[in-house]
Amino acid sequence: MTGGIPVARGLVFMLQTGEIVVDWGGGRVQDIQTGDFLEFQESDYGGAITDSELDRLKDLGRVVSYTNQLVYLRPLPEPPRPTID
Repeated sequence: MTGGIPVARGLVFMLQTGEIVVDWGGGRVQDIQTGDFLEFQESDYGGAITDSELDRLKDLGRVVSYTNQLVYLRPLPEPPRPTID
C-alpha cells in the first residue's frame, strides 16, 4: 500500500514562475516545497509536471510516490485559519 496523501496528478503542476504546486481549489494553490499558499489564476499555469520533476520532489522528501493518475504527497501545512478576536 502506498503512503502519503493521494492527489490527482492533474492537480499538481508548475506555475509560470517555476513553483510546483497542488491546486486545492477556490483560487488557491500550495507550493509543495515550501508549503506556502498562493493565489492562483489560470494565467499563472506554467505546465504539467513531469516524471523527472516528481523524482526530484521524491529525493527532497516532498513526494512519497506517483503513478500516471495520482501523486502521493507528504503532509503539507494546513491553510491559515481566521482567529476569533
